[in-house]
Amino acid sequence: MSDFGNPQPGAGRLPEATAQPFSRSRRLPPYRGIVAVDAKGFTGHPAIEHGEISRAIPELLEKSFVRADLAEVWDDRRFPASTGDGYVFGCDPGRMPFVIHPWLHTLQEMLEEFQLHTSGTVGMRLRVGLNIGPLPDRGRDFDGNGTARNDTHRLLDSRPVKDALATSSASVTHVAAILSDRCYQDAVLGGYTGRHPDHFREVTATVEGKPFEQRAWLFVPSPSGDLLGNRTAGDERAEPASTGVVQEAAAAPPARTGRPMVRADRSNVNSGTVHGGQNVTNVLRGPVSGGVVQGGVVRGGSVRGIGSVGGDYVEGNKGDTVHGDKNEYRR
Repeated sequence: MSDFGNPQPGAGRLPEATAQPFSRSRRLPPYRGIVAVDAKGFTGHPAIEHGEISRAIPELLEKSFVRADLAEVWDDRRFPASTGDGYVFGCDPGRMPFVIHPWLHTLQEMLEEFQLHTSGTVGMRLRVGLNIGPLPDRGRDFDGNGTARNDTHRLLDSRPVKDALATSSASVTHVAAILSDRCYQDAVLGGYTGRHPDHFREVTATVEGKPFEQRAWLFVPSPSGDLLGNRTAGDERAEPASTGVVQEAAAAPPARTGRPMVRADRSNVNSGTVHGGQNVTNVLRGPVSGGVVQGGVVRGGSVRGIGSVGGDYVEGNKGDTVHGDKNEYRR
């Protein structure tokens, strides 16, 4: 018979077309925990070391899960894949609280030992991204691809978790983890993880050059450097708190208005026409004859020192002597 009469299973068939989104309802894929790690500064190592690092990462992960009594998480991992400078796999989301703690602390301890005992020059520091979400998992090639996994890799590449390693000591801090908000809400805030929520710092995860911005949570098992201060990784340095008091500039000159600045100590300064009398009573330390100035008339003949007459600045005896009737202008 021809092949058309007795077709072999799968022979000559085109790939099945997936249904377009939003066209009909269907079951959600199973929820999976996603664990992804990246090595800091991978491309900065000499090329001869890249292969060693790529092989060392899954070996370290396996040993750390075994040491944390979580061997089943590693043995049952789904859609595992090496990313060259890292590793990613899916797991039972019910195990995520144990992945957060104690596994992250155990991984930190393993990397401390790795740095002490490695014979080469490689110092391993890892960023860890943790997430929970629906992903295809039917035992086929290309399983595990979806929004939850994409977001995990974005979190892993985001500024806060990179800053956490960049601003901490390479001798102390070997692991920095970033959790998606869903992972934090379900596993940590729900009370299922053996770590208090105060161990986690809220951050805004952004990736340079990517349209990505999500609320996330940073966890560093062994903080050091800037992580011990008030500044949170990924955040801008805080501006000084406002006191609510407006302070004057120390050396700021007065604004110029085009008019000369007139200063009159112990006297009146008049601009324009003045009707009526003006009284100025001063107690002066210098010698004053007729020390009371009333109604514009200087009684006693002279005022020594500095005074003000009609808005003009006077030094010494300039304008001290008055001739004529001071009240003539009133007539």
